[in-house]
Amino acid sequence: MRNVRRGALLVLAALSLAPLAAQAPPKDVTPQAQSIVDLLVKQDFAKVFAEFTPAMRAAMPEDRLRATWVALIAQVGAFKQQRGVRLETRGDMRVAIVTCDFERAAIDLQLAFNPAGLLGGWAIRPYAAPASYSPPPYGDATKYTETDVTVGGVDWPLPGTLTMPNGAGPFAAVVLVHGSGPNDRDESYGPNKIFKDLALGLASRGIAVLRYDKRSKVFGTKLTVIKNATVKDEAIDDALSAVAQLRKTPKINPARIVVIGHSLGGTLIPRIGAADARIAGLISMAGATRRLEHAMLEQTRYLAAADGSVTPDEQAVIDTMEALVKTVAALTPADAADPKRIEGAPASYWLDLRDYDPAMAARSLKQPLLILQGERDYQVTMADDFAKWKAALGSKAGVTFHTYPALNHFFLPGTGKSVPAEYDRPGHIPVDVIDDIAAWIAALK
Repeated sequence: MRNVRRGALLVLAALSLAPLAAQAPPKDVTPQAQSIVDLLVKQDFAKVFAEFTPAMRAAMPEDRLRATWVALIAQVGAFKQQRGVRLETRGDMRVAIVTCDFERAAIDLQLAFNPAGLLGGWAIRPYAAPASYSPPPYGDATKYTETDVTVGGVDWPLPGTLTMPNGAGPFAAVVLVHGSGPNDRDESYGPNKIFKDLALGLASRGIAVLRYDKRSKVFGTKLTVIKNATVKDEAIDDALSAVAQLRKTPKINPARIVVIGHSLGGTLIPRIGAADARIAGLISMAGATRRLEHAMLEQTRYLAAADGSVTPDEQAVIDTMEALVKTVAALTPADAADPKRIEGAPASYWLDLRDYDPAMAARSLKQPLLILQGERDYQVTMADDFAKWKAALGSKAGVTFHTYPALNHFFLPGTGKSVPAEYDRPGHIPVDVIDDIAAWIAALK
């Protein structure tokens, strides 16, 4: 949840900004990208703003550009150096990925240029090492086959991967629903790919897994022009489409399809289950139960105080989040038609989530439900989120809870107080999480 439709929780990956427009790329944008980063470091935001396309200027006014940069510094500390630049082509845009070292983390600043050399989009992501992904030890490649597929209809076709156990079947199957942000099918974050871990681990245990690139990654620009957009447009419709597709897939048991949602996806699990009563089971991994803007504020406070003190810049970000809470609280249903964006998302998006209580909504579900939580998670917490799931559902039949003392928001192990920099360390979801999920699915009636 940040730039809300790119998610609203203020972690590094949460700071996905304006969408990338589609035009023909210039040949080499390396010097220009390096110059823009230098301007950001100097906080010469007027000169950076002058580099924007008209669409980018509308999406990212100069004051929001300043606030975004200040928020980044508050999270990862002072800028130290530019480490290097690599270029990619995305559609017709040329994207320069400038890896920068900050005091507490390495960050990839992704700058997308149109053929006129104007900045048409940017994103702030944790540093993604170019090293290839190393499969988890519990993923046995002799037990599954992966096939490229397309999820969704003609309006929103999403590239995906079906990981199918070898054998005759029919197999139970899982659809994976992303957390916030323009995620790929693996839910890649830094060097880690937690959805790929889940897919390889579960398929090695006889459970098929369908995962796909998120709509906001494939159709970022198109998604932003939807009127009265909500999480239904961002995530729910595609999850339901993936379930329907699995029901028609050979070797899949249509009566044993489960949906697993992580982070924002976990928050939306009750809505997905309510929309399709034929789904056999639902799993929420680190699903938030708090209102989005409240979670953003508390996460901002946590990160600001993580090093033992709160700087003036960090306090300014906290003040911005406190103002956001008041702004969202003051919204009325009539505001849903207002195209003005609030922290990157339309009022309709904020209103939809403001009036949604996942834990209470889950009480009406007919399907079995599994709630998983890392106890070191500072984004979705034991005290504020998991406790609410437990209070609402603890006495409900068919609900199972598992927590993991050493795991963070991405279900990766660590020690001590969790901070964003630990997401940069390569790891895998532990095998006990994979086994807990597989055993729960196997026990479904």
